[in-house]
Amino acid sequence: MENKNTKDVAIADKALLTLEEAAKYFNIGINKLRIMTNEENCPYVVWNGSKRLIKRKPFEEYLYSSYSI
Repeated sequence: MENKNTKDVAIADKALLTLEEAAKYFNIGINKLRIMTNEENCPYVVWNGSKRLIKRKPFEEYLYSSYSI
């Protein structure tokens, strides 16, 4: 039987991404992602303690509707 850890889940299948995963997936630098997600009520960020996670679907929708970032 195969071991199914969360680390084995493909980035494209995850609902929440770390900054490092989001940087790879969206081809955006980590520093740019930090700047984009620093707002207190950012609609595509969820905080797990001090860890910032990006909601993949809402962030994709934001990017698709944006001209530039």
